[in-house]
Amino acid sequence: MTAVLETRSLSRSFGAIKAVDNVSFSLAKGELLAMIGPNGA
Repeated sequence: MTAVLETRSLSRSFGAIKAVDNVSFSLAKGELLAMIGPNGA
């Protein structure tokens, strides 16, 4: 599989709120990924 998008250990915070914490994934051509938060966003 050749990844067209890949991330490793991604973390993002907005003030004291962690939006993403240590997320890793890779996507191949034609794949779809959705991440849904606790509030459905």
